[in-house]
Amino acid sequence: MKVDLSTSWMGIPLPHPIVPGASPMSLDLDAARRLEDAGAPLLIMHSLFEEQVVGEELATRVAYDLHAESYAEATSYLPDPDLFSLGPDEYLEQLGKLKRALNIPIIASLNGVTQGGWLDYAMLLEQAGADGIELNVYDVVMNPDRDGRSVEREVIELVQALTIRTDVPIAVKLSPFYSSLPWFARQLAQAGAAGLVLFNRFFEPEIDPENLELQRHLAPSSHGELALRLRWTGILRDRVPCGLAITGGVRNGRDLVKSIMAGADTVQVVSVLLGQGPDRITSMLMEMAEWMEEQEYPSLRVMRGCMSIERCPKPAAYSRANYVKMITGWDAGLFRS
Repeated sequence: MKVDLSTSWMGIPLPHPIVPGASPMSLDLDAARRLEDAGAPLLIMHSLFEEQVVGEELATRVAYDLHAESYAEATSYLPDPDLFSLGPDEYLEQLGKLKRALNIPIIASLNGVTQGGWLDYAMLLEQAGADGIELNVYDVVMNPDRDGRSVEREVIELVQALTIRTDVPIAVKLSPFYSSLPWFARQLAQAGAAGLVLFNRFFEPEIDPENLELQRHLAPSSHGELALRLRWTGILRDRVPCGLAITGGVRNGRDLVKSIMAGADTVQVVSVLLGQGPDRITSMLMEMAEWMEEQEYPSLRVMRGCMSIERCPKPAAYSRANYVKMITGWDAGLFRS
């Protein structure tokens, strides 16, 4: 039996669900071509940051030099332009190069959290050929005066403002740290989001206790991160009127199966491709297809969402009932090595 792996994302038909997520791979044309040759049905570019667009408009380097020593915390509010691989103009040029070099859809990535003129850049991305835009909302809320509802409202208004500026579909990449994710997800869909990407990874700093410094730390995603994404995808499937994508923790065909069963339309992978190469797309697809044939699933459409909260045999496992059962059924022997 030959299984049907076709799906769609942001209204774009795709032959299968494995999508290379936003990463430095899009910076190199040869790397992008290798991804396409390995079967990538779509490519998401690395992020263009709000700070880059705003910084260029305000002559970032001058502003940075002027304010950097004004008080101790000031060095964080205008980043050094040397931090970024490509500026706004170079980003547009790279998008154009990718469109000319590849025969697959290209999704641009905007990373920001506030409304402002930087959103107008969406129009330039559309004019440069972007088939869609992924809005990466990476917002670490540290101000105790910002309440949860205002944080959510700002993101909803951000999506509304972005959809006004462009006709290409918008996906929103979220963190899991919202007080009522199902309500928030539905509001984003109603605001115009064609898809939600679950979840962003917050990069936590390490502490150097001897030198009293915070150090940047980045580790590849692991299987342990997948459970959170499966849970919320399973809860949101059929409850929000937009597509769902999982990113983080998917490393093999079995992880793909779990993601689709939870309700994902596509699965974004980065760490496994950086570590094992673009051909991992092909082998992961083969692993999933072989499993589906053995279990007699004819298509992704039939399998998708079969383990969501609306359709799984024991939906209480998604809720507090499972927590109570786990705690009251504690067995210390399970944790002995």
